[in-house]
Amino acid sequence: MPSLRKTILRVTLLCAMTWGAAAQNHYVVRLSAAGSISSLTSRYGLQLVAPLGGSASGLYVVNSLFPLSWLSGIYSDPSVLNVETDVPVALPEVAKSSQLTGAPNLNAIGSWISPYLGKTQINRFTGAPEWSAYQNQPAAGIVRVAAAQQFASGAGTVAILDTGADFTHPVLASSLVLGWDFVNNLPGGYAVPLDLVSATGSVLDQSTTSILDQSTTSILDQSTTSILDQSTTSILDQSTTSILDTSKPLNEYGHGTMTAGVIHLVAPTARLLPVKVFDANGGSCLSLILEGIYYAVDQGAKVIGMSFSMRQGSAELQRAIAYANSMGVILVASAGNEGQPIVVYPAGYKQVLGIGSTNNQDGRSTFSNYGSVVSLAAPGEAIVTTYPQNRYAAGWGTSFSAPFVAGGAALLVQLNGQITPSAAKQALSQAVAVGQGLGAGRLDLVRAVQAVY
Repeated sequence: MPSLRKTILRVTLLCAMTWGAAAQNHYVVRLSAAGSISSLTSRYGLQLVAPLGGSASGLYVVNSLFPLSWLSGIYSDPSVLNVETDVPVALPEVAKSSQLTGAPNLNAIGSWISPYLGKTQINRFTGAPEWSAYQNQPAAGIVRVAAAQQFASGAGTVAILDTGADFTHPVLASSLVLGWDFVNNLPGGYAVPLDLVSATGSVLDQSTTSILDQSTTSILDQSTTSILDQSTTSILDQSTTSILDTSKPLNEYGHGTMTAGVIHLVAPTARLLPVKVFDANGGSCLSLILEGIYYAVDQGAKVIGMSFSMRQGSAELQRAIAYANSMGVILVASAGNEGQPIVVYPAGYKQVLGIGSTNNQDGRSTFSNYGSVVSLAAPGEAIVTTYPQNRYAAGWGTSFSAPFVAGGAALLVQLNGQITPSAAKQALSQAVAVGQGLGAGRLDLVRAVQAVY
C-alpha cells in the first residue's frame, strides 16, 4: 500500500491541480512501444506526474510549465502517438449549467410514499431487509423491475465509475466487491480519511459546491410523513441526526452509493465494483476516467456504469471506450443535465448507451439532454435509492436514470453470459416509444429480457 505522503502527492498532482490555473499544463501522453517517457520528459522539459497501469500501459500524465501550443515539436515526435490536455470532469449534478432548478419536489414524493413509511421487506434474492419505499417506488413499477426479475436477477460484475460507495450499507453489503480508489491510489472504492478531510461541506450546505445539494437530492427518513421547509433541510424527520452535522460527512461518497443502489434495485444478484474516480467534491480529470475504464475491463466487468459527462470529446477516451467495447463490455452513461440537444461524452460515442431522463408520466425531464446523444431513457426524478450510513435519498438527474439501464444490462448478462454489447443495446432498446428526442424510448425491462430469453 502506498505511503500517506505518496497518496497525498498523487491527489495533489493528478486531481487537485486540475481545477487550478496549472490545469491547462497537465497532459495525457500515449507513447509507442519503443518510446521512453524519461527521454520525452527530458526532451521537452516535462515532469512525469504518473504512469497509467494495467491495460492503460503506455499512457502517462505529464506536467509542463508551458501550454501545449508551445510544445509544437511533440506532435511530430515519432515516439508520441497522441497527446491531449488532462481536462477536468464533473458529475452532472455538480455542473453549473444544470437545469435542475426547482427540484426536488418533496410533495411529489409524499403523494405515494405514505403507505411505505416505517415498513421494510426482505429482498427475496439477497435476504437483506430493505425499505419498502425503495422496492416499490413508482420508477421501479414503470420500468417493470419485479416482472423482469421473474426472468433474471442479475449476474456478472458491474463497474461503477463514481465517488465510491458505502460498503456498510446493509442493502449493498452483499453485492459490493473491493474495487480501486484512483483519486487516492488505494484499494477499496469507499471513503477514506483523505476524502473526509477534503470534503468542502455537508450535503445540504448551500454555501459550498456540494455534489448532492437540495437541487438534486433529498434525504429520506423511513418513519415519518412530515415534509419540512426545503429552505432549512430536506431530511424528513428532525428527530433524526441532522445531515448538517459535519462530523459525519456523507456527500464524499453519496453519489456513488446512490447510483449503486439503483443498479442493485434492478439487478440484486449482480456484483457491484466501485471504481472511485471522482473526489469528495464531484471533480475528476480525464486521466482518472481513463484509468477507471481500463481497470474495470481488467477486472472482468461485463457492464460499466458512468454517471458523468464531458462537454468535449477525447481521443484517448474514445480509444478506452472502443477497447472496452471490443472486450465485450456493455457501456452505459448519463446523457447530461443541461436540458439541451447537445452531445456529451462518453454518452455520445456510438459504443455507449447514452441515457436520458423521464418523469413518472413518460415525459422528458426538463433537465435531461435529448437528441442524438440519447440511446434511450429511464426515470430520473425522485428516484429513491441507498445513501450512506444506512439511509435512503431521493435523487434527480440523468445520473439516476443511467443505473436503471446498467442494471438491465446485468439482467441480460445472466440470461446470456456471452451477450455482445450490440446485442445488449438492441435488447435494451425494445423500449416504450415516447418521442421527445429520447432515442428508442423509455426503458422497459420486461421487453429487454424477453428479447434475449
